[in-house]
Amino acid sequence: MALEFTDSNFEELVLKSDKPVLVDFWAEWCGPCRQVGPLVEELSKEYEGKAVIGKVDVEANSEISVQFGIRNIPTILFFKGGELVDKQVGYAPKATLAAKIDALL
Repeated sequence: MALEFTDSNFEELVLKSDKPVLVDFWAEWCGPCRQVGPLVEELSKEYEGKAVIGKVDVEANSEISVQFGIRNIPTILFFKGGELVDKQVGYAPKATLAAKIDALL
């Protein structure tokens, strides 16, 4: 199951992770976000133990959203070693997201 990243746990779970991290920035009212959500859940199961995968509700966690300049959702950020290394704005098929994770493993 995808983790829920918040303003208070983002540094610990994402920036200090020893594994690659996928962060899905989303909101309840966002149609494309509802298409990406199930893909993120599937990836979280498939990459369990290899990568950290989670979501940030932009409505509830504006601090992180502002910090990373999230203006459009869904936006998926990829981190490795605490550094932002890749980004996907808008809907992307599961294979595209998986390929981006694989590149970081």
